[in-house]
Amino acid sequence: MSSNQNRRSAIKSMIAGTAAIGASGVLSSFTKTETEEQNMQAADKLKGNINHAVCRWCYGDISVDQLCAAAKEIGIKGIDLVGPSDWPTLKKYGLFSSMCNGAEINLTDGFGDKEFHAKLHENYTKMIPLVAEAGYKNLICFSGSRRGKTDEEGWNNCVEGLKPMVALAEKHNVVLVMELLNSKIDHKDYQCDRVEWGAELCRRLGSENFKLLYDIYHMQIDEGDVIRNIRANYQYIAHYHTGGVPGRNEIDETQELYYPAIMRAIVEVGHKGFVAQEFIPKQKDKLASLKKAVHICDV
Repeated sequence: MSSNQNRRSAIKSMIAGTAAIGASGVLSSFTKTETEEQNMQAADKLKGNINHAVCRWCYGDISVDQLCAAAKEIGIKGIDLVGPSDWPTLKKYGLFSSMCNGAEINLTDGFGDKEFHAKLHENYTKMIPLVAEAGYKNLICFSGSRRGKTDEEGWNNCVEGLKPMVALAEKHNVVLVMELLNSKIDHKDYQCDRVEWGAELCRRLGSENFKLLYDIYHMQIDEGDVIRNIRANYQYIAHYHTGGVPGRNEIDETQELYYPAIMRAIVEVGHKGFVAQEFIPKQKDKLASLKKAVHICDV
């Protein structure tokens, strides 16, 4: 083949290629929006292995109505730490009150001190039936501060205070859930600050209607070894909270925990309850931070 023939063949190939590219471009201009929308919908869809929730208190400058609307759009199924006054709004959006509150006195005055038992019994006796009537399951409670008590004294006091409330919870098919909090940074002197302490309390009460809220943020600070502890104690855990360490910040690459691995461990032990995002958003778009965290934790 002569050099002129080679040149003519090359030009024909270039023209043909350009035409094909042009045709492809014209075709994609008609389908791009639809394709992109489908891709976005596929990326946004949660896998369904985890029941995602979000803690109300982290979004105090957003109304419950707005939070529910955003949660529904993201695919979140529950809102944590809301009481009876907010339940109608959750029901409007088809969301579950995944961890009810409103019966506790505070975080420091809990079942570990006998002096608070009478008030706690009054509060929980009223709240447990309300939780049941609303169709919800979990109601939060706290050990309170240690105040010089030994572990044994704390366990004995908690058992004494909780037994009648657990019996009432059994009657109404409600679960009292004690939160594990760190006593090193955020809640100095809190007694139920190790998963083993809480697990021992579960064993002493001996009821499926008393469980633990394993806050991953708190337990990373006080004891670490998160995945092994979840695997060793999952039977006592009804609920999980997330939060980036340090600072209870966003669940992202700035934090020391790798949340996808933790979430896989939670799925592998057969957890059917909720996992609630409980971090303090630092970004301007707080709901975008929430959506990102949910997708990082969706395994």
